[in-house]
Amino acid sequence: MLDICSMDGKTRANVQPGMVVNIILKKDQRTGELTEGIVKDLLTNASFHPHGIKVRLTDGQVGRVAEILDENID
Repeated sequence: MLDICSMDGKTRANVQPGMVVNIILKKDQRTGELTEGIVKDLLTNASFHPHGIKVRLTDGQVGRVAEILDENID
């Protein structure tokens, strides 16, 4: 089991394609509303971002990772 620090979406190494995550879309930044989906692409090249790593979901939506829900990758 991973500790809480390693489960945040702010570190690029913790986010990989195929993971189930909650993201915050640009239009939802004020409300903080979360959108669940599966990571398709990582769009942030930096190893860390204070607001979360930017990703594209399999349905095409783009946002920053707020939570990693499932790190099991097959």
